[in-house]
Amino acid sequence: MLPIDAAAHSSRWRGRHPLEKAVLGFGLTGAAVSLPPWPGGPLVAAATLTVLLGPAGVPGRKLWRAFRIPLGFCFTGAVPLLFAVGGPHGLVSLAPDGPRHAGELLLRTSAASLGVLLFAFTTPVSDVLPRLVRAGVPAPVVDVAMVMYRIGFLLLDSLARIRQAQAARLGHTGRAATWRSLAGLGATAFVRAFDRAGRLQSGLAGRGYDGTLRVLVPEATLSARFLTGTAVLLAGLVAATLALKGLWPWP
Repeated sequence: MLPIDAAAHSSRWRGRHPLEKAVLGFGLTGAAVSLPPWPGGPLVAAATLTVLLGPAGVPGRKLWRAFRIPLGFCFTGAVPLLFAVGGPHGLVSLAPDGPRHAGELLLRTSAASLGVLLFAFTTPVSDVLPRLVRAGVPAPVVDVAMVMYRIGFLLLDSLARIRQAQAARLGHTGRAATWRSLAGLGATAFVRAFDRAGRLQSGLAGRGYDGTLRVLVPEATLSARFLTGTAVLLAGLVAATLALKGLWPWP
């Protein structure tokens, strides 16, 4: 199991309805995207971090390990905005408004990523998928997603075991040995994926599968207090952003 999935299963908010956490997490993401990047981005990021590290109880080290990957993509997407290709200044030159556009993109994307991580760190996928049928998603689509989610973890476990076995047999001692090990890893994973799929199909057929996977969904009720607090938080962020923007405009 991935660390973020393990954190979601042991989250303080595990018992809350997924819709509550979706409204909060994706509401903060929407605020980060739609509000002016300054001061909206820092305000949304600060509010999201406060919720993550405070009421949600997400460990800071786990949050940083998960956040540094999307943060790297945010930086990668912002760097090209610093340069202009072609024009009177040469083939590649600094864009006149490049730093401002890069800063706006970085503020928005980093804050939006934290909002998505808020939902991911507090809501296991296994709590969301069965409820999608009630939301109107076709049952076969949800069944395929549930099966692929399960098989993904099994394959990751198989890959880890194969790599350990290769390392124990000195399969990573040199460049040539490493390439042979990678080739063997890919071939073994491909074969095991088909084997797992065949065994899963046989197991479902033996249990009278009729086209729908029936699973127990944990009972959860919507909290009016939580939704009201979410609305107040989002409204406060909008009001604070608009007020501070007039006092300290973005350069």
